[in-house]
Amino acid sequence: MKRKNVVVLGATGSIGRSTAAVLRAHPEQFHVAGLVARSNLRELAAQAAEFHPDTVITTDPARQAKLKTQLPADQPCAAGWEAVQELVTAPATDIVVCAIVGTGGLEPVIAALRAGKQVALASKEVLVMAGELIRQELDASPGGSIVPVDSEHSAIFQCLAGRDAPEVKQLWLTASGGPFRNWSAERIAAATLQDALAHPTWNMGPKVTIDSASLMNKALELVEAHHLFRIPPERLKVLIHPQSLVHSMVELCDGSFIAQMSKPDMRFAIQYALTWPERSAVGGLPQLDFSAGLHFDFQLPDRNRFPSLEFAEEAMRCGGTMPAVMNAANEVAVEKFRRGEIGFARIWAIIEATMHAHRPEPQRDLETIRNADAEARRFAETLQ
Repeated sequence: MKRKNVVVLGATGSIGRSTAAVLRAHPEQFHVAGLVARSNLRELAAQAAEFHPDTVITTDPARQAKLKTQLPADQPCAAGWEAVQELVTAPATDIVVCAIVGTGGLEPVIAALRAGKQVALASKEVLVMAGELIRQELDASPGGSIVPVDSEHSAIFQCLAGRDAPEVKQLWLTASGGPFRNWSAERIAAATLQDALAHPTWNMGPKVTIDSASLMNKALELVEAHHLFRIPPERLKVLIHPQSLVHSMVELCDGSFIAQMSKPDMRFAIQYALTWPERSAVGGLPQLDFSAGLHFDFQLPDRNRFPSLEFAEEAMRCGGTMPAVMNAANEVAVEKFRRGEIGFARIWAIIEATMHAHRPEPQRDLETIRNADAEARRFAETLQ
């Protein structure tokens, strides 16, 4: 069997390292064609030494010289986004794993889809900011496809396999509820950075962990699901499930549910995205142990304490550039919180004020989206 050539964008982040674990477990199925990161050169060089990729790229040209000193002498390397574009569209590339944090994944994903590649998508910003453009690319690009890597979207993707749209009543995204699930509004307002980073279930980077604490991660995932599965906002629901064993559910027209379950480990979704449409029996993924007396709790989110879901619904209703503005305001607010400039509850206030000040435009092109993103960031930076 011919090995598939895999490119990993964001190779040194949390998802990138989990992807490396999956690739490590499947040496006969996958060849690492390229590794891309920005600043964690030590981790990038370590992965290059292990996987011997065709090329290693830092997106920051100023770091290329330093990267070269950390790589074997015979390891090809490059720098800059133009090199990334060439890599993801190369004829030999089969799968592009996009795990870049922020807006950097937009152009590589569009380029990969246009080139007919399979994109294993973990970067929320791609569909949140440019979901309408991405859908157009999917419709226009023969062979191009997206297989989701977020655990919730992967679960829905698996549950929907082979089902006709008329069968589907609603999609239910589960959420752990984060560390503040049982906190009062007053206690949440006084939460520290250490409190917000103490996620009870998942091991994620700081940005995603804080988003989980505010439920903004679920707001972003609602917008993703809207575009991935082409489901109207009113048929997208969120359910708090602290155990994080049921990763999401599909409610069918007759009232029955189909759920996808596993231990909370991102390698499940990554491995499925890489091996799809098949499954792999290897990889050493953790198994559920029903002898341990597993239990499952579910409850609807408290929108008074966690207004993030209403932001997502408003962004989807408005469409166009509004989801990008919501995302930009959240990123600015989270950074302000991490720097100690604002309290935790001010994250929501900054998002709401920035969205209220924006007049959405259609997603005509990436420039329109980037302009809205930049404008929102400038406005949010002025808020305290």
